[in-house]
Amino acid sequence: MTEQPKPHKVRHLDARTLRGLAHPLRMRLLSSLGLDGPATASQLAARLGESSGATSYHLRQLAEYGFVEDDPDRGKGRERWWRPAQQGIRTNADLMRDQSPEVRGALSTVLHEYATQRAQEVSTWIATRNEWSADWAEASSISDFTLDLTPAQTFELSRKVHELVESYRALAPEENTPDAAKVRIHSHFFPTRPAGDSDSDSD
Repeated sequence: MTEQPKPHKVRHLDARTLRGLAHPLRMRLLSSLGLDGPATASQLAARLGESSGATSYHLRQLAEYGFVEDDPDRGKGRERWWRPAQQGIRTNADLMRDQSPEVRGALSTVLHEYATQRAQEVSTWIATRNEWSADWAEASSISDFTLDLTPAQTFELSRKVHELVESYRALAPEENTPDAAKVRIHSHFFPTRPAGDSDSDSD
């Protein structure tokens, strides 16, 4: 009997949890735990070049807001092991439309940190691509596209892309499959204006 893949738990942000996440170090801690696996505050400090006091404090804050939790398989010694409490985070439409300065500021912090992390990931791949096999070099892609679309069409395209990506979770190779690796996939859908255009007409 084929083992079914574990459910992919996604956390939906609200105004409270958004504020709890909106700190660059907290977001880096959460990203490291998701990509590199469970760790202690000391191990995360070494990974990220931070003090263990800072990582310990912000891990406790992440736990208070439900983003991280104890890892029961490892937390048997004196040090506390942490793992993500979910496999993904989603920002709801209501939060994107919220006009309160506090929410807009927190959301801006989160989005800018996401953009910074993703740019760093791409830069790391470019710098280390020669360390990977020729198959991986051929399979990788750094692409961009420009389409003329309405907001509704853009939303539909984004939804279809996400559904396609999610469909590949069930196709994950078995553990220790040769040349298998975690693959990062970034998506950005946003409108642009030609250079020189502005929101308002000038006389």
